[in-house]
Amino acid sequence: MGKGPMGGGGPHGMMGGGQKAKNFKGTMKKLLVYLKPYSISIFAVILFAIGSAAFSIVGPKILGEATTTIFEGLVGKVTGSGVGIDFTYVSKILIFLLGLYIVSAAFSFVQSFVMSGVSQKVSYRLRKQISEKINLMPLKYFDTKTHGEVLSRVTNDVDMMSQSLNQIMTQFITSVTTLIGVLIMMISISGVMTVATILMLPLSAVLISFVVKRSQKFFKTQQEFLGHVNGQVEEIYGGHNIVKAFNGEEDAIREFNKLNDQLYNSAWKSQFLSGMMMPIMTFIGNLGYVMVSILGGYLAIKGSITVGDIQSFIQYVRSFNQPIAQTAQIANLVQSTMAAAERVFEFLDEEEEDQFAENPVKINNPMAGVVGREFQEESNKKSHHHKEAEREVAVVNEDEIIEIEGSVQFENVHFGYSEDKIIINDFTANVKPGQKVAIVGPTGAGKTTMIKLLMRFYDVNSGAILIDGHNIQDFNRHDLRSIFGMVLQDTWLFNGSIKENIRYGRLNATDEEVIAAAKAANVHHFVKTLPDGYNMILNEEASNVSAGQKQLLTIARAILADPKILILDEATSSVDTRTEVLIQKAMDNLMKGRTSFVIAHRLSTIRDADLILVMKDGDIVEQGTHTDLLAAGGFYSNLYNSQFEDSHEEAV
Repeated sequence: MGKGPMGGGGPHGMMGGGQKAKNFKGTMKKLLVYLKPYSISIFAVILFAIGSAAFSIVGPKILGEATTTIFEGLVGKVTGSGVGIDFTYVSKILIFLLGLYIVSAAFSFVQSFVMSGVSQKVSYRLRKQISEKINLMPLKYFDTKTHGEVLSRVTNDVDMMSQSLNQIMTQFITSVTTLIGVLIMMISISGVMTVATILMLPLSAVLISFVVKRSQKFFKTQQEFLGHVNGQVEEIYGGHNIVKAFNGEEDAIREFNKLNDQLYNSAWKSQFLSGMMMPIMTFIGNLGYVMVSILGGYLAIKGSITVGDIQSFIQYVRSFNQPIAQTAQIANLVQSTMAAAERVFEFLDEEEEDQFAENPVKINNPMAGVVGREFQEESNKKSHHHKEAEREVAVVNEDEIIEIEGSVQFENVHFGYSEDKIIINDFTANVKPGQKVAIVGPTGAGKTTMIKLLMRFYDVNSGAILIDGHNIQDFNRHDLRSIFGMVLQDTWLFNGSIKENIRYGRLNATDEEVIAAAKAANVHHFVKTLPDGYNMILNEEASNVSAGQKQLLTIARAILADPKILILDEATSSVDTRTEVLIQKAMDNLMKGRTSFVIAHRLSTIRDADLILVMKDGDIVEQGTHTDLLAAGGFYSNLYNSQFEDSHEEAV
């Protein structure tokens, strides 16, 4: 984490730090598709930006007339050849000039306001699509990507696009309009002085190019070391208890100082070089002023131009340099914006899970029916930018709706996370409705993998998994997963009230149903002892309740969901004896009348299982009841007895 495109820098210096889109044209086309609905707004922005620049450009020329009037009035007064300064005419010019600047500022405000709205709407749409996309992507994508890499698409990349779009559109249009307008006004005053000013540009370009080339590599390394620093801080912060327990503070500080020094060394160089841009432009500008002043004085003596024209031209020289510098910055900003946009579009173009079967099996599950239909209707309305064809979902008759009983069959299942490395080999098992099935085996045997296949987090390479005789691939994914309830060893609770966390199992449940589920999970008494009861807010890590209490809450959530099939990852190894009894009772209440798959770690807890599947190296090597397997004296018997041998050795 922490490697998103963020950081400090000079004006947009960091954003231009060595990041370029791989496919600039393709990314630009996709971005234009997102901007197309706002064509009228963008056209208005262009008009207002041109108007703002135009009114601002005319100002120095008019101000020059006032200067000339004052100068000629003073000269006439001194020489006695005139009546002095015509203040009435000067005041009219200044009032008119003030009006121009007010109109220019108003136009600038309007175009900024409109463009801000456009950029935020685009970013809002992108975030919404990314959020929807996350729910449609296969689990294997997240198994190969870090959390930070995924989150940076939603935060850093979209934020950069939003901010940059606003700046690019407004600054680019204003800069180009100002550059053209100022050039025209300068030529109208003096062609000679205009040529002299333009001759300064190659010198400016050479110096800026030199700085940009030197600074890019430092910006790139700054981003890299910034990611390292962020990652180290996050790692140490997340495990600060372990750091303190093993007296690792000095090592942590030493590592941080090392990374921080590397960041400092690249950051100050990049900031220094980026900071040189403005002094260079100022230096070139000052040279231009000197040249304009000398030439202007010479031409004024010859009578070719007036003093007011010199004053106007100097202002135009300043205005001429500024849009050139802005254009150079915009060029860098466009590159970094396209790089961020490309990352976002790459994410949106990732392969999705196929949510709907061709001829889906419809199940009689009230919750799945309501939510599933809403989900399906919403999905059918969606038209992602990267999808040309809409999904066709087959319509089935109401009389084809089935009642799930809970039988599960594994038929010659083969699976591997990569095709060249199969880890589940010819897995076959038959589970009857309401049976308690324990899956046991050493680490890496494939226990958790079987659960992932059952839930269709992954699809089998060959073979089939059936529920009540129907292949799980014939269910819509949402309907299939509504059949299951999961209680895992790694508990997941979110930042919210206890009531909201339990209700996550069934969102339309009443408060009474939530409390009834809590009572069945033996967690009601504990909740009532809390200051706010069911309204107590769990923090982000849910660390304001114990591990056992968190487990009981997840069991209550599963009870509320009322699933037909349960998946339980035995989770009593890290709690005290009393809490273990409560969790075991809650699990027993949860499993009543339901088909249950229990991933067993302590074999002594699954003696009463109806069927025990013993796995080794992806195969079921034995299956049967606890008594039968012990009597067989095979692999299960060895596993079971080894636990007591270990305990005996520890006691001795």
